[in-house]
Amino acid sequence: MEICSAPCADARGWRLARRWPESPPGPGARGALAVGRDAGEPCARRGARGSGWAANAKLAGAAVPVRARGRTAPLAAAALRAARAPGAGAADSQAFFHQWKSSHYDVVVGVLSARSNRELRDAIRNTWLKHSLRHPALSQRVLVKFIIGARGCDVPVEDREDPYSCRLLNISNPVLTQEIEAFSLSEEGSSGLSEARVVSVSFRVLHPIVITSLGVFYEASDKGFQRNITVKLYQAEQEEALFTARFSPPSCGVQVNKLWYKPVEQFILPESFEGTVVWESQDLHGLVSGNLHRVTVHDGGGVLRVITAGEGALPHEFMEGVEGVAGGFIYTIQEGDALLRSLHSRPQRLADHIRSLHEEDALLTEESSVHGDIVFVDVVDTYRNVPAKLLNFYRWTVETTSFSLLLKTDDDCYIDLEAVFKRISQKNLDGPNVWWGNFRLNWAVDRTGKWQELEYPSPAYPAFACGSGYVISRDIVNWLASNSGRLKTYQGEDVSMGIWMAAIGPRRYQDSLWLCEKTCETGMLSSPQYSPHELTELWELKGMCGDPCQCATR
Repeated sequence: MEICSAPCADARGWRLARRWPESPPGPGARGALAVGRDAGEPCARRGARGSGWAANAKLAGAAVPVRARGRTAPLAAAALRAARAPGAGAADSQAFFHQWKSSHYDVVVGVLSARSNRELRDAIRNTWLKHSLRHPALSQRVLVKFIIGARGCDVPVEDREDPYSCRLLNISNPVLTQEIEAFSLSEEGSSGLSEARVVSVSFRVLHPIVITSLGVFYEASDKGFQRNITVKLYQAEQEEALFTARFSPPSCGVQVNKLWYKPVEQFILPESFEGTVVWESQDLHGLVSGNLHRVTVHDGGGVLRVITAGEGALPHEFMEGVEGVAGGFIYTIQEGDALLRSLHSRPQRLADHIRSLHEEDALLTEESSVHGDIVFVDVVDTYRNVPAKLLNFYRWTVETTSFSLLLKTDDDCYIDLEAVFKRISQKNLDGPNVWWGNFRLNWAVDRTGKWQELEYPSPAYPAFACGSGYVISRDIVNWLASNSGRLKTYQGEDVSMGIWMAAIGPRRYQDSLWLCEKTCETGMLSSPQYSPHELTELWELKGMCGDPCQCATR
């Protein structure tokens, strides 16, 4: 097993380097490993390597503007941030690693792998990795490592807000069998008439609900309701409103507490639904509204959560008008019996999950001891943390290995290393400042689902290489490793890489033989999304025919 430098905090909040034991930390040690924003402060800023980009990272990024929502913003502002990834090792750690650099490799291959994907790793070990280890020319030129998070998520999948992160679905004491007002505004919190004519708030549903009414705050006066206001509820990324309620002096609805409500057509909003309520004044008057700090949110025991721009979960560019609340909605919780059963069984489910994590740690330790091809990085192993896994591996590679190029791939991918080396020689791709892959251009940013992006404000990503395989030169790896504590991570490692690279502008070499989709093409360098059986079968066809695609057509 490889050892990767892990950070720990001193009294000043900086990081001190320590070396991990020769096994991933068990669940019992999880509390000792810092997680979150303060876990990423570097303990010692390393000097620039290679081309000296690290010392000029901000300058390099500032020179590459992008167009975002009608304005120009420097890419470095999106690419560089306060540290999130675990910190760099201190001098003693680097001295420890120096002794490892006894051999030079032309290519280091990093294979991103989930902790539970043992069958896929074994399929690779029995196919293209086995071939490279036995090949007289490749065995001394290639180093292959699987990249695995040192810690599994200690929250069972059923108890997470979504399956891609490790955030606890924190529902307790749900309010069942009654209607709930989502927001209330106290006398002290009331701001009276504001100048804003459009106010909006966004929220995420964590357990199914039904919205029965939309409402607006009213101004207490003897004149009664004297406003013309439209309230709409939108689903994320949808232009047409799901519900609309219009309020006017002759049709102001029903007064409940300090709001006027009107009923709307009832739909079940499922778990993970994300929506925005927009209040818009249809006359010259402003809205009676309050900012989110002066409004009480009634979440029904945790079944919904307000998403704010201030917490970094939603860029201001996605808000309609001013962020705040100018009314509310009434809702009921659905599937209450199922929710209560789930909450009742949660303690036992958590105990079983922690036990399975211990077992998983033991199996990974044994696997690493047998094969010696795993790098455990100081990251909780979830999909959202894959960019952080990659940055940690870049740092490990620079600190432990002498190499010329780095090839990144995934554990469900077919790779033809002989074809890769042949291509490098033919195209002279072994120089500096090289990024070689199959690039997606003007790729639209998703705001929902697995690839939901709430951090990057532009409607399209910079160019990024498909994740099945790409190659970068050592100087780029050096820059990424040196700046890993300041590089902002986004929803996926492929798009994160594109944003990071836009800050330094490497020479891109487009090559369609790094396949983006699961297909078979003659001469392909990589192909993704295979099962263990399919990987094995594809490699057997290559062994029989030389070209698995030609063999398949015979």
